[in-house]
Amino acid sequence: MTATAHPTLRQATGPAYTRVLAYGAARGEVSVPNEALIGPIDSSDEWIQQRTGIITRMRAEHDTDAIDLATAAGDEAIASAGIDPALIDLVIVATVSNPKQTPSVSAIVADRVGANPAAAYDVNAACAGYAYAVAQADALIRSGAAKYALVIGAEKLSDVVDPTDRSISFLLGDGAGAALIGPSEYPGISATVWGSDGSKADAVGMNATLTQFRDGEVPWPTLRQEGQTVFRWAVWEMAKVAKRALEEAGIEASDLAAFIPHQANMRIIDQFAKQLKLPDTVKIARDIETTGNTSAASIPLATHRLLKENPELSGGLALQIGFGAGLVFGAQVIVLP
Repeated sequence: MTATAHPTLRQATGPAYTRVLAYGAARGEVSVPNEALIGPIDSSDEWIQQRTGIITRMRAEHDTDAIDLATAAGDEAIASAGIDPALIDLVIVATVSNPKQTPSVSAIVADRVGANPAAAYDVNAACAGYAYAVAQADALIRSGAAKYALVIGAEKLSDVVDPTDRSISFLLGDGAGAALIGPSEYPGISATVWGSDGSKADAVGMNATLTQFRDGEVPWPTLRQEGQTVFRWAVWEMAKVAKRALEEAGIEASDLAAFIPHQANMRIIDQFAKQLKLPDTVKIARDIETTGNTSAASIPLATHRLLKENPELSGGLALQIGFGAGLVFGAQVIVLP
C-alpha cells in the first residue's frame, strides 16, 4: 500500500542554545518571626531555628495573591533583561497557589506584563516546578516553538497553612521568582535530570480535597507532611539526583560558582553540601533563613538574592535542584546571567 501523497510539512527549528538572561523577585510584604507562630504549635524560636534554620519568613498581605507576586517578579526580570515584553511568546508559571482552578495564573500574568498573546500555561510540580519549567522553556526555545520565555515560580502558601500543624506550617512563606530565558550563543542550561515517585504521594501534600470541603466533610484543606520521610528522601535520594545533574552537564562540583537547592530546610542544604563535597569556593544559597520555604518560588528567589549579594558570580555555573510533593524532582546546571 502506498502512502497518500501530500505536501511535506514544515517543522519549526530554533537556536542551538539558551540561557537565563535576567531574574526578578517579589516577596510577601510581611515579615513573620518565629515568635509569632510558636503558640499554636507549642514550640519555641530555638526549636524552629535548630530544626529548619528559619529565623523569619515573608508572607503576603490578605489582598495579595500569587498572581500579583508573579506579575511583580516578571516585570523585574523583563526590565533587567532589557527585552521588549512583546517579544516574549511563552509564559510558564510554576505554582500550587492559583486562587482559582482556572484560568491559569500564567495567562493573566502574560497579559499584565505586556506579553499578550504569548502561549501561557501553569505547571503543578510543587517545589520542583521551577526546575521543570526551566527544562520546558529551554526545550521549547531550542525546538523553535518559542523565542523568549518568562518562567516564574509563584506561591502564596499562607493561604493553605494550618497554624496548629507542627509538620510544615512554620516553614512556609510567600513569594515569586522569575527568570527570562532566551536564545544564546553558548550553552547556558544543561540537560535536566527529572522524575517522580508517586508511590510516596502521601508524604507531603494537601490533607483533603476541595470536594470534601464543599460537602462539609472537612475544614479548609491545608498542607501537611511526614517530616522524617521527606527529610530522609531529600537528603539521600536528592543528593544522588544532584550528582547526576553534574554528570549530565559534564562538570565537577569544583567547577561550580554556586549551589542553589530548593529552600526546604537548612539542615537538608547542609547535608547536600557535604554529600556533594562542595569546596569552600562554592556559594550556597540560604535564602530560607529570612524568606522561608516558598515551594516553586524558592530557587529563583534564592538565585536573585545570591546574585544581588554576590555580583561576582555573574557568568559562573550554578547547580539548581527542586524536590517536593508528588514526589517530584528536577535539577540542572545553568550559567548565571
